[in-house]
Amino acid sequence: MARGAARKRSSKPSEPDATPPLSVLSHGAAHLPLVHVDTYNEELRDPEGFVGDRASNRAFNTIVEEWRERLRRVGRDPFGPDEQIKKKKLDKALIDGDPKEAGLVQSVIEEFAKEFATVVRRFLRNKDWADTSCIVVGGGLRKSRVGEVAIGRAAALLNGDGCTVDLKPIRNHPDEAGLIGCALLAPPWVLKGHDAVLGVDIGGSNIRAGLVSLNLKKAPDLGKAQIHEMELWCYADQRERTTRDQAVERLAKMLRGLISRAGKAKLKLAPFVGIGCPGIIRDDGSIEKGAQNLPGNWESKSFNLPKALHEAIPTIGDYKSTFMLHNDAVVQGLSEAPFMCDIEHWGVMTIGTGLGNARFTSICPPQLRKGRKKSDRKRK
Repeated sequence: MARGAARKRSSKPSEPDATPPLSVLSHGAAHLPLVHVDTYNEELRDPEGFVGDRASNRAFNTIVEEWRERLRRVGRDPFGPDEQIKKKKLDKALIDGDPKEAGLVQSVIEEFAKEFATVVRRFLRNKDWADTSCIVVGGGLRKSRVGEVAIGRAAALLNGDGCTVDLKPIRNHPDEAGLIGCALLAPPWVLKGHDAVLGVDIGGSNIRAGLVSLNLKKAPDLGKAQIHEMELWCYADQRERTTRDQAVERLAKMLRGLISRAGKAKLKLAPFVGIGCPGIIRDDGSIEKGAQNLPGNWESKSFNLPKALHEAIPTIGDYKSTFMLHNDAVVQGLSEAPFMCDIEHWGVMTIGTGLGNARFTSICPPQLRKGRKKSDRKRK
């Protein structure tokens, strides 16, 4: 998410006990099958600016370079003249690299973990995050081992300081979590009798689209959903030359290809497409703000992504297609919802261009948990 994108919803969601029947699909909905979305895109500030900027990929990379610069002053940068160190190289250094390389990486992890722990404490003091007992962490940094260790170190710092929140990496790979969560936007009746659903994860550097196998017979609450096939379009290097309409056209082409492949695989595809996108989502499917890192102007009142995609793909199989848009952090968090039914208040933070965030209250209807053992819902 972009700097400044982490912003509170323009209107506070209704209370969980007012949950309406899930008979009408709504973009940016507060009421979803397994959770009530208490808040998302919280914008918290301190004297230095946006709190979330202290726990982002950019912040992590800045810490790396600051430590390297300190060591360069005495001619001791273990990574030599490399301009930027990718996280794969940091992972290798941490696991089996030169002791000095590993020491530098550990120093970076420690400093970033302290910043992240500070950010989490700040969120927990916010009234909309009160009584949050668990936070799952996704986003780009979560993909790496250094990211996982940083999350674990932040958890140790918090717990050692008397904070009881359970901070842990999201269980699915972040690239997959953002697609699996799309299936949990749909009410059960939409998915009933189908094998798979389409999901879309739109980010500031790339767009993913995927076929999500539902596996409803194994887990009616979608706890066994998994990626059957995925397409990636990385446009980061072409952002200045890519228009919004070109991005929508490319996404529609990706979805058509996945629909065709679902047919060849004899998967009964639900006529529903869930979409995760940065920003505050209005109930009509337009984006209020927070999408400034996407190519072109996605916040224009005249632009509506779900409508544009429906015009490009009016039907899926024999039925009229439905596109549902929600915030990308909310959607990534939804992939964890089947495993949070025993936790009343929990949240998600996604460490990417910025810090995406959402807080949930579990409502898990009993019929969606049928066939799931309690031990299956707990993280091993």
